[in-house]
Amino acid sequence: MRSRNRSIRFKIFLLLLLPLLSLSALWGFVLNLTVGDGQALLRAGRLYQTLGVTSTDLGLALQAERADSALSPAKRARSLGAQRERTDAALRAFTAAAAETDDAQVRQTLRDTTQELARLDTIRASVDTGLETRLTNLNAYNGLMDSLFRLYEQLTSVPDLPIFQQASAMQAMSNAREVISRESALIGGALSEGELTEAETAAFTEYVAARKFLHARALSTLDAELRGPYDRFFAGPAFAAFTLAEARVAVTGEPPRRSEHWTKPVADVTAQLDRLGASSAKILAERSDAVSTTVMVRIAVAGGVGLLAVIASIVISVRFGRRLSSELAGLRSAALDLAEVRLPQLVTRLRGGEQVNVRKEAPPLKVSGAAEILDVAKAFGSVQRTAIEAAVGQANLRRGISQVFLNLARRKQGLLHRQLTLLDGMQRRTHEPDALDDLFRLDHLTTRMRRHAEGLIILSGSAPGRVWRQPVPALDVVRAATAEVEDYTRISVEPMPTAAVDGSAAADLVHLVAELLENATIYSPPNTTVQVRGDAVSNGYVIEIEDRGLGLAPEEYDRLNALLVDPPEFDLADSDRLGLFVVAKLAARHGVSVTVRASPFGGTTAIVLIPRGLLVEQPALPPADAPRRERKPLALVGGTTTTTTHKGLPRRVRQANLAPQLKAPEQEPRPERSPDEVRDLFSAFQRGTQRGREEEAQEGDL
Repeated sequence: MRSRNRSIRFKIFLLLLLPLLSLSALWGFVLNLTVGDGQALLRAGRLYQTLGVTSTDLGLALQAERADSALSPAKRARSLGAQRERTDAALRAFTAAAAETDDAQVRQTLRDTTQELARLDTIRASVDTGLETRLTNLNAYNGLMDSLFRLYEQLTSVPDLPIFQQASAMQAMSNAREVISRESALIGGALSEGELTEAETAAFTEYVAARKFLHARALSTLDAELRGPYDRFFAGPAFAAFTLAEARVAVTGEPPRRSEHWTKPVADVTAQLDRLGASSAKILAERSDAVSTTVMVRIAVAGGVGLLAVIASIVISVRFGRRLSSELAGLRSAALDLAEVRLPQLVTRLRGGEQVNVRKEAPPLKVSGAAEILDVAKAFGSVQRTAIEAAVGQANLRRGISQVFLNLARRKQGLLHRQLTLLDGMQRRTHEPDALDDLFRLDHLTTRMRRHAEGLIILSGSAPGRVWRQPVPALDVVRAATAEVEDYTRISVEPMPTAAVDGSAAADLVHLVAELLENATIYSPPNTTVQVRGDAVSNGYVIEIEDRGLGLAPEEYDRLNALLVDPPEFDLADSDRLGLFVVAKLAARHGVSVTVRASPFGGTTAIVLIPRGLLVEQPALPPADAPRRERKPLALVGGTTTTTTHKGLPRRVRQANLAPQLKAPEQEPRPERSPDEVRDLFSAFQRGTQRGREEEAQEGDL
């Protein structure tokens, strides 16, 4: 879900980034291969200049010291000390070169070689004391040489396979040269002592076999250029003399009778092998230089040309991505401007009753880009025209429906006014208690019908038309609202502080409170009461209406409060809460705050906050049960004229004043009244409403 919320620009660059990353990875892989070869060549050259030279010098010094150590004590005393000094100097140079080397591939081998070379003092002590045999001491020196040759193998690692094979063959030749040196040291010691032991003869035989194996392996690997000189040497008289002397010792198990029979062939062979090794090393160096040149060319091609290709691809991709994202951003901006600015403004103008021109209000979107983007812009333009036409049609439909509501409500008001006039005449002519009771109930139903007709007028966006110039007591507003509720006997109005509201808003406040009271009586059990309280607060005047019903869920209260704070346009499909729409419209008209919340007793409490702007400081009219005074004509706002009685309010308010007399005791069923009680109640009601009928006949409600 997170990737779905990414912007189109991010997705375009991600789409372009994948092939660029793949291309960069391939370029890096190829460059790593070529650079790795170059690094290997540089490494081989660097190691040869440091470890290679110093280890070779150390190997030659150890070979010479080994040969001197095999001599008899009398003969080695003349040269062994000076040779050991030369060996120590070579060892110090090698140790310094090893300390400066940070190559990870030879670090472990260097550590092992250094540990082996640390045994040199012990070997020398064994030679000087004579506690060990000559062969044991020679084998100890051989161990040191073996560790150096293992290091040589690490130094000959080069990236080019043919060169590596030839270098390995030359390494085998060097190993064979070391075996010959071991044979020479062993025979030299035997010549000084005059005999070979059985162990030394067996060791010599092993040396001969190893030397033959190494020469055979090396010759099988060397190419024609490098093998030719060795073939000629092995077929020559010097090497033949050496092999003959070697064979005599191996067969007889005794050293040569004369030293020159051994030393001269060995010296000739070792000298010739050293010259062949040097010439072969030169040839390998030339080949390595050629390979190095090839590797550097490959690095230049793979690195330079590949880098240029990657940079060109990135530049082209970025420019393409920016252009495409810019085109899409233009389309997005045009679409958002249409959806979030132009269409809402147009809908607001239509709700305000303004006439709009569809062609003028639906210009085509101005975008540029590929054909697909232009097609999308045309589609948005078509959707725009359709949406505006639909909005205009809906506005005309709502306007027509509101006009129908208004006409029907006005006609209904006229009929109800005539019906109230007829009821008034019938009540004056009737003296039967039962008939009067029925007429009273019919009169109450007619009043409720009148409130519903006013609700239709309010929903249509018009005002009912009834206002008073003089302030109206808040208590009379509540009483008048109670009189317009069917189950008014269940409503208990507690004592309220003295306050008066502006007469221009009194009728709407009566209607608002009546809707809340009726809602409270409908959605609460019939055996419970609805409590009405009022109090003056710092922000105005509060009227609380509390029922004992089942209440609502918290989210339902939130939804209703949102509707009351910001009433939406009335939806014909949501007619179940018609009264709440009326309350919201009236509250928004006068700035009244209406809030519903859960009651501590399990029901619902509606709080009506009348702002200070609707309250008046002048003395309010006396309550409806005050002593009778002379009536005065009162002009209604809007051009119609009505008259008021001594109480200054229509008869619905005075009728509400009778509610406490007609209401049954709380939590008890309504008792049956006798004809005399009904007659007395009606007489009191008629005295209070006779003049109100005459006054209401002149009200400008139509």
